[in-house]
Amino acid sequence: MTDLPPIGFFDSGIGGLSVWRAVARLLPHIPTVYVADSAYCPYGDRPPAEVVERSVAVSRFLLRHHCAPIVVACNTASAAALKTLRQMFDVPFVGMEPAVKPAAQASKTGHIGVLATAGTVQGELFQNTTRRYANGVQVHVQVGTGLVEQIEAGRLDHPDTLNLLNRYLLPMLTAGADQIVLGCTHYPLLAPVIRQMVGPQVTLVDPADAVARQVQRVRSSLFPQEQTGSPAAPENRYRFFTTGSNRQIAFLNQEWLPDGMAGINFLPAVIN
Repeated sequence: MTDLPPIGFFDSGIGGLSVWRAVARLLPHIPTVYVADSAYCPYGDRPPAEVVERSVAVSRFLLRHHCAPIVVACNTASAAALKTLRQMFDVPFVGMEPAVKPAAQASKTGHIGVLATAGTVQGELFQNTTRRYANGVQVHVQVGTGLVEQIEAGRLDHPDTLNLLNRYLLPMLTAGADQIVLGCTHYPLLAPVIRQMVGPQVTLVDPADAVARQVQRVRSSLFPQEQTGSPAAPENRYRFFTTGSNRQIAFLNQEWLPDGMAGINFLPAVIN
């Protein structure tokens, strides 16, 4: 690692890499520590209290690595735990929420779709955001049951994955949705497949870039004198941990990864 304090990230699995990638491209000189809490993946079907417990434990692990800020790169964890994390710890936390506001503002048909986990759509954050920003727009919500498991297994274009997507997306398209919000950080990994299914007339809304800009603002406020300099090699700049089995992500191609990275290797971590 470099001498700069790293930015921390966590998700139930590899989905948060969609957010990590956006931050790594915007702030390539800053080291990062990413935790996939794979032993408890997916979070979306777990009770909120358990998601809070895991979020606190993983955050303590990231704080032992001196991370600031910490990005809750998971919509379910943000919905369940973000308020608790901000109350418990002094370090800033940056969370996720489905991008209902930009989708509603951009819609020309007055219909938008939201594909998310059960934990996200049942959360207070999503409910409040929808009430506040979706005035005059019909929001078609679909829980993406089974998609996280398919993504974790690398089955991005597997027939079972395509069948699930077709079942979830068709009602949105039939209703006239011209914006589809990817309300789980795993789902952007399916974006190429989804684009083929919905066609060019439908926009996929992924909040990762907006979250990256917020991380940049928070980081600048924490370390206003931080020097960019020349970034260290990726193997010294980025560290990845998993509470499951150590693994290599082989299905993310070179174009998906930041410059200089050949792949992503996760090291095992015990986080209780």
